[in-house]
Amino acid sequence: MPLLTVNQLDKTVDNNHILKNIDFQISKGEVIVVIGPSGSGKTTFISNLNFLNNADKGEMNFRDKKIDLSSPKKDDVLWVRRHIAMVFQNYNLFKNKTALENITEGLIHGQGKSRDEANQIALEELKNVGLSEKKDAYPSQLSGGQKQRIGIARATALKPDIILFDEPTSALDPELVGTVVQDMDHLAQQGQTMIVVTHLMSFAKKVATKVLFFADGAILESGTPDQIFNHPKEKRTKEFLSAIAEDR
Repeated sequence: MPLLTVNQLDKTVDNNHILKNIDFQISKGEVIVVIGPSGSGKTTFISNLNFLNNADKGEMNFRDKKIDLSSPKKDDVLWVRRHIAMVFQNYNLFKNKTALENITEGLIHGQGKSRDEANQIALEELKNVGLSEKKDAYPSQLSGGQKQRIGIARATALKPDIILFDEPTSALDPELVGTVVQDMDHLAQQGQTMIVVTHLMSFAKKVATKVLFFADGAILESGTPDQIFNHPKEKRTKEFLSAIAEDR
């Protein structure tokens, strides 16, 4: 049975039909990678799943709880955010808080944990991403790769059912991409359910259980990495794959 199902997700902004009646589902342990050209609706899609913006219509069924995506109740939004974490393209760390505090903030204020318990969890997550020595560092003292790994630690500390990744490596220098990808790969091996918007085709090929190809606000094609990359059916998918440079 799917962990999360979305039906008829639709979104228009300034007469631009960004998402067109998207139907989607993900089961526990799946890693779904979303690819496609810029402006195809990928980021809007995952943002709607965490209510960073609201859809015009659509329904979510998450852990057997039905939620209206266009006008969700405040309690439902808070409940979803306790179970679906997000890692952002540009980190979204609190500039005035240390690495440790960036992780404990959600645990204390979102999950009601004591500061001592939150600190213990945060220290363990920092250890998992190899940044224990940076616990007292502020974002301005961290590299882009380190900031993104703190973002991943912040997400995993919440023990979410699903983690959403919005182009997690696109803001990084090429030499910093590998460490972040390694962390994500490790999460996948541990069975973490993930939805990843990315331009890294090598990650999609290696880690994804399913690949979605977005174009013009719709899921034009979906399938296993082998099906999408080696045997695409749609002309638009073939055009996209032939146009992009293979990342190394």
